[in-house]
Amino acid sequence: MTDMHALRPGAFSRVRLLVTLGVAGLAVAIAAWMWLSNAEVARECPLQTEAAAAIDAAAVGELAALNGTGEGQGYASLAFKDAKGADLTIGDFKGKALLVNFWASWCVPCREEMPALDALATKYNSDSFMVLPINLDIGENGLAKANKFLADNGFANLPLYADNTFVAFDHLKQQAVAVGLPATLILDENGCELAVLQGPAEWHTPDGEAVVEALIGPARVRTH
Repeated sequence: MTDMHALRPGAFSRVRLLVTLGVAGLAVAIAAWMWLSNAEVARECPLQTEAAAAIDAAAVGELAALNGTGEGQGYASLAFKDAKGADLTIGDFKGKALLVNFWASWCVPCREEMPALDALATKYNSDSFMVLPINLDIGENGLAKANKFLADNGFANLPLYADNTFVAFDHLKQQAVAVGLPATLILDENGCELAVLQGPAEWHTPDGEAVVEALIGPARVRTH
């Protein structure tokens, strides 16, 4: 006896396809909603595509690995300490565009990069710009190790700031901003990210200086 309610050949496959497509569509919708929700939570700054594009365009040659971003990521609350152990955040430097460099005394590429950063700071540090190095030597003796390295090398314009808990850098890793050392953030005067560099660079070169001048503008370059 034939079951009149049985599905015709191929009908089951079509039903399964429709169910699969429906589930997939729902998953995409949920993912999109979560992405948009998270984007709103994470976005601390306005989008700055033009400013980021200007820096990206200047990043050639020795700075070719620098990537313009300007996607709304902010770091005003990123915490660290000064040489005396006082608590600071990026927000304490509001009003200055920043080149924030994360380094450690045990990191050979970091050590090699420091003289160029010191030379860059000597030329450009002002009321509107600062090279801000943040040391990541962990543990109770972290500050002492970093301070000894800076003192031994006589860097004139690289003060000691540090996060010997590694919390700040872990935050960058969680945001997929940095994966290793050295790492550099280019921030505007409100602590908003404009560009990111993974790895070292020859900052005290025409290429490095072009990036800084794209950040602060030629009219604000300090002259001697």
